[in-house]
Amino acid sequence: MHNLRKKRLLLFSFLLLLTGCNPGDKNSKHWYKGNLHTHSYWSDGDEYPEMIMDWYKTNGYNFVALSDHNTLAEGEKWITVTKSRMYEEGFEKYLEKYGENWVTHSLDSGRIRVQLKTYATYKSLFEDNDFLIIQSEEITDKFGDKPIHMNATNIQSRIEPQGGESVTDVMQRNVDAVLNQRKETGMPMFPHINHPNYFYGVSLQDIIDLHGERFFEVYNGHPMVRNYGDSLHPGTEEMWDRINLAYAQKDQPLLYGLATDDSHNYHQFGSAYSNAGRGWVMVDSDSLTSRSLIHALEAGAFYASTGVLLEEINFNNNKLHLLVNAEPNVVYTIAFIGVVAGEQQSKVLKEVVGTKAEFELEKGHLFVRARITSNKLKPNPYQENEYETAWTQPIVYTK
Repeated sequence: MHNLRKKRLLLFSFLLLLTGCNPGDKNSKHWYKGNLHTHSYWSDGDEYPEMIMDWYKTNGYNFVALSDHNTLAEGEKWITVTKSRMYEEGFEKYLEKYGENWVTHSLDSGRIRVQLKTYATYKSLFEDNDFLIIQSEEITDKFGDKPIHMNATNIQSRIEPQGGESVTDVMQRNVDAVLNQRKETGMPMFPHINHPNYFYGVSLQDIIDLHGERFFEVYNGHPMVRNYGDSLHPGTEEMWDRINLAYAQKDQPLLYGLATDDSHNYHQFGSAYSNAGRGWVMVDSDSLTSRSLIHALEAGAFYASTGVLLEEINFNNNKLHLLVNAEPNVVYTIAFIGVVAGEQQSKVLKEVVGTKAEFELEKGHLFVRARITSNKLKPNPYQENEYETAWTQPIVYTK
């Protein structure tokens, strides 16, 4: 446990930096809002990359990872606009916004064809001191009939799905491919597990058996991903704790939880569609660069959210203190969730109704995290009656 505790001290130093910061005010300290899972016409999304980036930038995001399936936005790619008034109007809006000098298009047998802009071309339209686009890929693999999707954030070249002899083997090969590219290029990048309950392709044990994976999606905004599980399968939040129990027992670094959009649909809205704006991460980073953001994410200096913002996260002398950036007339419940040594499942260790709370870790706590739930219904939710929530990352007792 000694080596792992030294690594965890790095996390604690980052958590200490969070004191007094306001995630809702990017000028107070370097809090950056970002989405790490996004799709466009480069794969199975239904919008042009520029229109997507414009939406995120306009709606207060600081960084976005465009992560299309098994591809990067490079080279020449044309699409044929679906013969539907909705998509034809989408093209007209794109053309009106960016103009004939930017949009390359043609007519072929009465159908509109459009050449997609590459990442290298469109990023200069949006990037500035307050907005960053991170090149990414959703490595879309499978084992038998089980879908296995993993994002690779900030990769420098496309990674082919690696295949394998089991679900865990497929995942491990893809994790290793990303980490190998990181080593070869010297560029920071990381893999993360996408929506494990999507067609229940990835099990709890599959993730427990992995090495080198530090992130997974505790929340994904796609309507088919079953975040909450069913009578036979645990939800992603329960999976998270059970995985970290196993990792702690193996002296393996803990898994961190992300919230993402997995946005695909930009013209139709509602719980039947995968829309933008449902889940994101708030990252406390030295600067808005891929290197700094990834360094902060890997240190656990972030939280995941579907709407709740935090004013303070402070960990000092084994006391975790939280303060919500509260909205008027909204009630918040702060639950400290963890695993006690000798027990085999997580439980709520303390619960406070209010906007601030503190929990003192003891030596017998394997890890503790917080979930902050509001009584405010989420607009355009993943499923009906979903309340805005935030999740902090697991921390451990220090001597």
